[in-house]
Amino acid sequence: MPNHISQQPVKRVVIGIAGQIGAGKTSVGKYLNSVCGFFYIRYSQVLAEWLSEDAEGKANLQVVGWEVMVGGMQSELNSRLIARIPPHTDSAVDGLRHPIDYDSLRRAFGYRDFYLIYIESALETRWSRLKSRFPTLKEFSQRESHPVEQHIPALKRNAFTSIPNEGSLQELYSEVDSVLAKIRNEKRS
Repeated sequence: MPNHISQQPVKRVVIGIAGQIGAGKTSVGKYLNSVCGFFYIRYSQVLAEWLSEDAEGKANLQVVGWEVMVGGMQSELNSRLIARIPPHTDSAVDGLRHPIDYDSLRRAFGYRDFYLIYIESALETRWSRLKSRFPTLKEFSQRESHPVEQHIPALKRNAFTSIPNEGSLQELYSEVDSVLAKIRNEKRS
């Protein structure tokens, strides 16, 4: 006897994570992956894999990311990233840097499935988190002022929400849980 119970389509969530260097994007993405069961992917990961196809390869992803942007290849990078996201799976995408990234993900996953979260934190807080990589505030500021980083603040206006990250990781994760609950609630309505 056929089953006449109508099955609801799988409702998934794709969360884009944006924010400046050291804001906590990776911490949020890894939390969504390890605690909430999201598939997790980073733009830098896709860029590095794309570059490994190049015999010469590149060491500085920030410089290469800028070459991709100004070379008109940002859409190709987005296509490669989107192709890696499994269907019907909650997913977190870390490291949106350009409005093209937001537009590509929004088109690919739709207005009911894609949500951008912007993580923000004060300059000194972000630098303190990365002192092992950037021993001086000047070095950190130089890295942050690289042209590839300049479109990031503009993404905030497209965000579903902005999460301040000035406290502990537990406080950040609590904020992420609250945002995820809001998203799930919105998708139910």
